[in-house]
Amino acid sequence: METKSIPISTSENPSIVGEVEDLPSTSNWQYWKHYLTSRDGWIGDYDYLYLITPNIYPLNRRYKDVEPPFYGLNDEVPILLTLILGLQHALTMIGSIVSPPLALASGAFYLDSVQSQYLVSAAFITTGISTALQVTRVHIFKSPLYIGTGLLSVVAPTFDVIAVAMNYADARYKRGTCPTDENGSKLACPEAWGAMLGTLLCTVWIQILMSLVPPKVLHRIFPKVVTGTLLLLVGVYLVSSGMENWGGSSNCEGGTGYYALCPDIDAPRPLPWGDPKLIGLGFSVFVTIIIVEFVGSPLMKSASVILGLAVGCAISGATGYWSRDEIDAAPVGTFLWVHTFPLSVDGALVLPLLIMFVCEAVSCMPDILATAEISKVDIEGREFQSRIQGGILCDGLGSLISALGTSIPMVSQAGNNGVTSLTGCASRRAGWCASAFLLLMGIFGKFGAVFGSMPPSVLGGMQVFLYSTIVVAGVRVLALVDFSRRNRFILTASLGIGFMDIVSPSWFSSVLAYSGSNVHLQGFEEGINLIVETPFIISAVVGVALNLMLKEETSSRSVGSVLPE
Repeated sequence: METKSIPISTSENPSIVGEVEDLPSTSNWQYWKHYLTSRDGWIGDYDYLYLITPNIYPLNRRYKDVEPPFYGLNDEVPILLTLILGLQHALTMIGSIVSPPLALASGAFYLDSVQSQYLVSAAFITTGISTALQVTRVHIFKSPLYIGTGLLSVVAPTFDVIAVAMNYADARYKRGTCPTDENGSKLACPEAWGAMLGTLLCTVWIQILMSLVPPKVLHRIFPKVVTGTLLLLVGVYLVSSGMENWGGSSNCEGGTGYYALCPDIDAPRPLPWGDPKLIGLGFSVFVTIIIVEFVGSPLMKSASVILGLAVGCAISGATGYWSRDEIDAAPVGTFLWVHTFPLSVDGALVLPLLIMFVCEAVSCMPDILATAEISKVDIEGREFQSRIQGGILCDGLGSLISALGTSIPMVSQAGNNGVTSLTGCASRRAGWCASAFLLLMGIFGKFGAVFGSMPPSVLGGMQVFLYSTIVVAGVRVLALVDFSRRNRFILTASLGIGFMDIVSPSWFSSVLAYSGSNVHLQGFEEGINLIVETPFIISAVVGVALNLMLKEETSSRSVGSVLPE
């Protein structure tokens, strides 16, 4: 059935110009009747065998150098294909969704298994809501502003908050506001997560306000040399935390008492950190992801991370490293606010989180550009600029909704672009379907319990691979930078101060060590410490300052350069 795209332009409000979903050329009733009851509407003429054919000769001979048909943003996609690709986009996002809450629960605040499982479920629910909002692209009445990109652009928990949370929690344990046992081992500190949530609710507004700033201005203040540096440092920092889990758990690396063995002495088969058997469990995940990339079908390739986790879980379960007790005890259904945390606002977090949200507003721009490019829509002009504005605003509102739902801040990601490229489907219908699947995954409590109870080594194998993709994203952005002397100087200074935090996290601990009775001064100094000791935040401060202060060069080579050409 023929469809057509219609731009909206009304005399009542000529500033409202945008796209709407393709409208059927016949009446709505006739269109939906045909779409929902006909073979053409349900199956179409798509070659479904292509999606499941492994990349193994001679099975792949039929599809050599063959590209699937392309479905644009508003094209009519068969219902079966919509369901398959919606699930595929949801599966692609699972690694990005589960990793941040599990990293915070086990590596920062040491929450119990029930709270960890709840954070995973909450992350799925809030991701589904935010992604649906991003894909829909809601027009703000009688204004040129939008909420969302209107692309098959997914939203997921940001990895940037992990570095802030880990440094913040470590400071609280050191000063005794988070509990430890008699051996000094860290115990659960839900109050610290409550302080994070309360402060997130107060600071996320800066990202919402930044959506009103023209994207060209943001790009001038935060050029690629800054955003690429941020991504690179975040990835490297997180790889180190993922490796701690790969070795057995960050809790038991050098731990005593209850955490003398990994993940603890009550585990089914506790072992010392870095035991070859634990390393092997993580390696099973890592190597499975690589094998799938070589021989997997298009559907398998775009879900390689979840397949790697499945193999690691199967091996760990068969060899006795995984107990089903926590899964059996988990509720069948759950939702937001089943568990709550005592909200508060910690002044030490205000400055770091403000800077983090500023960085979030800028770091999503390359991902939106990549998604627009692969969706075959304009990547220049007024419409694209409105997509950037809508994406930044959607991320801010998504983070606000997420914090209200006791979950992690959100950011646009381009991790699903591989699915779009392999399957040729950029239709928003697949995005809405993916959102529905994500909501169901979150509401089904035992689904989150699977991830919350898996052995840390299995999780670590996935995290190292996943976090490395952030490093690669940073390198990709930096590859687009003109390596003039000025940009190389900014990059050198930014990376230098950021790598200091990674290789020597405590280098600044004695510089501002106030111990007096002035709690306001103490909170301010703790905020400064948190900024300096969080790699991507201090790097952003240095990079932005140098970018604004150093003049642009008239040529790519300057006399007297102190950097090698």
